[in-house]
Amino acid sequence: MRSTRDLKALQSAMAAAVMRPLTPESRMQRRWADGRPAAAVVGEFIKPNDRLSALERIEIYNRMYWFRLLDCLYDDCPGLRAVLGVRKFMRMAEAYLVKYPSRSFTLRNLSRRLEPFIREEPQLTSPYTALAADMARFEWAQIEAFDGPSRPALEPDDIGNVHPAQLRLRLQPHLTLLALQYAVDDFVVAAKRGALRAEASNAPVGGSAGSRPKRVVRPQRTRIYLAVHRRDNRVFFKRLDPAAYRLLDALQRGETLARACAIALPRAAAASPAWQRRIRDWFKNWAELGWFCRP
Repeated sequence: MRSTRDLKALQSAMAAAVMRPLTPESRMQRRWADGRPAAAVVGEFIKPNDRLSALERIEIYNRMYWFRLLDCLYDDCPGLRAVLGVRKFMRMAEAYLVKYPSRSFTLRNLSRRLEPFIREEPQLTSPYTALAADMARFEWAQIEAFDGPSRPALEPDDIGNVHPAQLRLRLQPHLTLLALQYAVDDFVVAAKRGALRAEASNAPVGGSAGSRPKRVVRPQRTRIYLAVHRRDNRVFFKRLDPAAYRLLDALQRGETLARACAIALPRAAAASPAWQRRIRDWFKNWAELGWFCRP
């Protein structure tokens, strides 16, 4: 190494070797991207030893890297795994990591682009593409809620003298609002309770020997609205009334309180005591949950 440029070239070569996709047999590819034998390429910067060739040595790290990434996606996406079945999920996960390789220092961000990838490559999740995309959004929102940033909660004195036409309420950055086509929340709760099994698995769930295994009962299409958030260092998800979702969504986009109410609520809400009580209860609950942060 004569310079930092040489060191960078070595690091880039090593990263390229370690991050190359594996073969269908989970081995290192024997040809480099330009067609040269991979053994010759890695032999330029990896020495053999008395037991392993240069290619065999780097293959250990190549396989270890991919198995680690796939394990992380497996653990981060139990709902998506239940929707697709393990085999189909793993094929989708490998294709995802080829198209969107890890570019972060932390594995926490590995599934950030999973939902758009599912929509870009629907053949990998068909016939459950819409459900899979909803599930990927829901599970990423939980990651964001788990360790996303949190700001000091709003205090009454922060807004006491501000007119609603000027007041902008900010939501906690770890809170995600979701408008979904499937009841993925109920599905995941059932999965975590052990009521669901991956369709690709034939393992029996209780009952006598030889009894037929339970199959995945996927949710039917139904519009739901969710808030995924953190409280006391735990992740929660809460169903929202459609009007409540629209109101929070408008606030999150930076609308004033008055404008958000006008967007979200029926015109009769302003004069209806029932609507006024409902809105008051919403804001009371959201404030108690700490969803609003100080400006």
